Formats: sequence, C-alpha cells, structure tokens
Amino acid sequence: MKNNELKNRDLDVLWHPCTQMKDHETLPLIPIKKAHGIYLEDFEGNRYIDAISSWWVNMFGHTNEYINSKIKEQLDTLEHVILAGFTHEPVIRLSERLVKLTPANLDKCFYSDNGSSAVELALKMSYHAHYNDGKKKSLFVSLSNSYHGETIGALSVGDVKLYKETYEPLLIKTIQTPVPVDMSETAAVEAAQKFEELCQEKASQISALILEPLIQGAGYMHMYHAKYLVLVREICTKYDIHLIADEVMVGFGRTGELFACEKAGISPDFLILSKGLTGGYLPLSVVLTSNNIYAKFYCDYNEHKAFLHSHSYTGNALACAAANATLDIFENNNIIAKNKELAEYMSQKLQKFSQLPNVSQIRQTGMVCVVELQGYDAKERIGLKVYEYGLQHGVLLRPLGHIVYFMPPYVITKEEIDIMMDTAYEAIKNL
Repeated sequence: MKNNELKNRDLDVLWHPCTQMKDHETLPLIPIKKAHGIYLEDFEGNRYIDAISSWWVNMFGHTNEYINSKIKEQLDTLEHVILAGFTHEPVIRLSERLVKLTPANLDKCFYSDNGSSAVELALKMSYHAHYNDGKKKSLFVSLSNSYHGETIGALSVGDVKLYKETYEPLLIKTIQTPVPVDMSETAAVEAAQKFEELCQEKASQISALILEPLIQGAGYMHMYHAKYLVLVREICTKYDIHLIADEVMVGFGRTGELFACEKAGISPDFLILSKGLTGGYLPLSVVLTSNNIYAKFYCDYNEHKAFLHSHSYTGNALACAAANATLDIFENNNIIAKNKELAEYMSQKLQKFSQLPNVSQIRQTGMVCVVELQGYDAKERIGLKVYEYGLQHGVLLRPLGHIVYFMPPYVITKEEIDIMMDTAYEAIKNL
C-alpha cells in the first residue's frame, strides 16, 4: 500500500481538524503506518521526528512498551463500565494518585473525555458552587490571548479573534483581563493590578478566573512569570472568586515541574488535566477540586443541589489504565530531573536562532521552546513553509503562524534534539 492510495481514500471521506481542506490539493497529506518512540513512519518508509508530541499529548513515545502492556492487561479484564452507581479499581487508583501528586487541597476528581469538556465542567461546577451558596455569579474572566478549547463554553472564555468573530452570537458573555505582556516580574505585577481593578468593580458577578498557567499554548506560546499566579491566587481568595487552572497543555512536566502551578507554589480551586494524562494514548480528562467545593453539592436528594453533569465514557477503564501507566513512568524513572537536563540542552541549541535576522525573539519554559519570526505578512503563510521544509527533512514541525515551537516527547535524545532544532534552523534561515 502506498501513501497516495491512502491519501486519496482519506480525502474522499474525511474532514480534518484545524485544516483548510483545499490546501491538500497541493500540500501532501501524510498517512502514518506505524510509530515508535519519537518517530512516525509513513507507508513508504519515510520517518518523521514528532517534534510537537502529536498535538502536545505524547509523553513517553509512541507505542511505549510499558503503557502498551498495561492497556492490554486491562483490556482482558474490563474495558468500560458506567461510572454512575458503579466504579472500578483503575479509576480509584488514578484518583488517589492524582490527589496525592497535585497541589494541596485538591481532594476530589471528576472525569470527562477531553480538555474542552473538562473546561466546560469546571465552569459549570464553579457557577453551581456559588449558586448553591445563594450567590448568582455567572460571569467568567479569562486572560487576553487565551485559548481553552473549542466547545461553546470553552470558546467563550477564550480570546482567539477569529473564533470570537465567527461564533460570537453563540458565545456566553465573558470578560478578558490583560495577560502579562512578557516574562518579567514587573509585567506580572502590572497585569495582576489590572485584574484586581476589575474585581473591585465586578467581584459580586464574577464566578471564576480561568487561565493557562505560565504558557498560553494556542496563544502563540506566549509565556509569563510565575509571580502572576501568586498574585491572582491572593486576589481571587480576597474577592471570593474561584481560580481555575487549565493545565491541559502545561501539565505533566512540560514546564519543568510536574504541574505548572507548582512553580508558583499555589493551589487553584479547580485544576484541569488532559492531553498528557494518558501519555497520548486515549481521550481522558479530569477536574480536581477541593472538599470544600464538593461539600456544597453534598446533601439529601430532595434539596436538589447535586452537580448536573455526565458523559458516557467518564472514567473509562482503558484510559485510566494508560494514565496509571504514565504515572508509573513518572514515578519510577526520575522524569522531571531528566527533563531539566534535556531542557538545558534545548536552551543551548535555542540560542543560535537569535542570530537570524528574521527572528524577533526566542523563549523557553521547561520543555517548551519558541522561536518567534518577524517581517512577514500573515498571507505569506510562513509557518506552512517551515512545516513543508520540516517534512521534507524528516521532522514534524507545526508552527502557530509565525511561531515555530518545539515540544517533543520526553524520550527524545540529545542527538535527536540536534536533528529537530537544526532542521528548524535551516528552514527559518532559508525563508
């Protein structure tokens, strides 16, 4: 079987995400036959380094032997069961471990299927908790330049211009507060002051502030100082506003610690996890919250305070097995320390990009490195040119417009980092 055969069959029946399908009249669609470690392989034997962890989900490489074995083991025991009135050991074990690993006072786990759904869950839970306290606080605040997913509620708290303009009639009303303009502590303090000014005016209406800690993923990988998290945690507590930390992208070691909130030493009221939770294998997300929030819903049935939310595949046993295997690898292989060594090596490699005249800035937080290009009009689709160059040279790069970034699986070697970053360097140099 050849690539073209699969490509033609695909284009007859599939509509791909985040894609202008007309591009595939000229842009090659790459059918993947198999994958192992950091490599994807097509039907003609071409291999590609997965420099973006297959949309930020893969942690320990494709077809990881240990995760594979744990999913296969679970498959012979229980694939799925309704989580209303029933439970199973993998979801209990996973929840116990997450409660232990995450910041303090995150005591209960509520599961969903993906990041966007978990954002919706956290928004509803925040509003409903206030409602059960007799408060009508239905306004949500998010950061400028933010992204939290593409379901209606998640889109509503995002700040992606194209999405907002297109779907604006469908969205719930939200307010954006300025994100720190750069990675300095001064910018963090100034942005926090702006948020407090908003709270002084509207705290009685605001249910929660939702943010992506330290890195705004789809927001062109914008990064800011951990001081901002410290300050807004204090402000939220002061004004009875929940803090929702969306760690769908930054969780599980991407920022240099297991969770981004750890870098600020704070605990949110709600912590959202997905993507790397299962090592990149299966859809699963979770919202962790406190016993205090949980207690607001705990009552006799006829008081009608129960949380109204459910999904068919909540706490799926196979996904939980993958997640438990992923946590095993973290616990048994000193991953965070190894990541810090790899991040330092990536930092050294990153420096040479600053010498290129078409690079305006380089930045890094943990295992996420960014090269920001300058001097191009959006219509030139510079990111697409970098993407095509990468594929031609065996590296999957998927820039966000003029932002070229690296977010590889943690099993990448220094030699493979050389190939990944040198390929991107040549792509940018030759634009």
